[in-house]
Amino acid sequence: MTNRFNKWRNGLAKTSKATFGQIASLLGTSEISDETYEDLEALLIKSDLGIETSEALLEVLWEREREDGLTKTTELAGLLRDELRHRLDSPPELDFTSIPTIILIVGVNGSGKTTTIAKLGKRYQDQDLRVIFGAADTYRAAAVDQLQVWGERLNIPVIAGQQDGDPGAVAYDTVQSAMARNSDLAFIDTAGRLHTRYNLMEELKKVHRVVGKAMPGAPQAVWLVMDATTGQNALQQAHAFKEAVDVTGVILAKLDSSARGGMAFAIQQELDLPIIFAGLGEAPDDLQPFDPDLFVDGILAQQE
Repeated sequence: MTNRFNKWRNGLAKTSKATFGQIASLLGTSEISDETYEDLEALLIKSDLGIETSEALLEVLWEREREDGLTKTTELAGLLRDELRHRLDSPPELDFTSIPTIILIVGVNGSGKTTTIAKLGKRYQDQDLRVIFGAADTYRAAAVDQLQVWGERLNIPVIAGQQDGDPGAVAYDTVQSAMARNSDLAFIDTAGRLHTRYNLMEELKKVHRVVGKAMPGAPQAVWLVMDATTGQNALQQAHAFKEAVDVTGVILAKLDSSARGGMAFAIQQELDLPIIFAGLGEAPDDLQPFDPDLFVDGILAQQE
């Protein structure tokens, strides 16, 4: 458990040193005042919790202060920790009982989709599951090449098509290959759809439909990769993906590169989607199953 906490603490160092570190300093040993709430609100919004979530948190703290007769800011610190944790759901148990289990990976270009797929492949390969990749981002040659390189490194088969070819065809072939090879898991990379491009979102819907035709009940999951460094700007895009396809969970990538850990709370509040994994670094094992307790403790940890 200590090693896991250290991984989260180290991965969230930027977040902890920045806004949440300032929150910890604010809730020191002083008396509670109106300025306390004003400063706390500014820091919560700055950390990308979003205005709605920040105001809801402050309302709870304000009510508890009056009900319990709190006078010291240190008394607010424990309440804040509990309220932050209360706003994060534990991720559901992942169901890979379907053989194969087909998982679509979606998200905008640059969010870290392809690298995340490689890390997922390594994780489940290490669990003795048979994995296959589908390179359905046919419009970006670099994405196909990158996935093929990872496939060679990990000895994971990669199904690809011609550049600028039909992504649906690649997705269909991936499902067929997964069934023929008796694979346990198939991760299908998709193009980085810009939420403002109607035709591209429609094509993503087509890929989703084609996968269902190739195997009834598929895809069993659709995971949206979100870049933590983009903050609130990513939420509008996320809403578009959720409307286009049945997104079942979020992978919050690049948390180690961001001071905006509040994105996790905004995702739960505005998207009502579980966070499945969090990216805490570049190494394959830095893609960790999301742990709400370790996350909250990590962002609130005092960094030297």
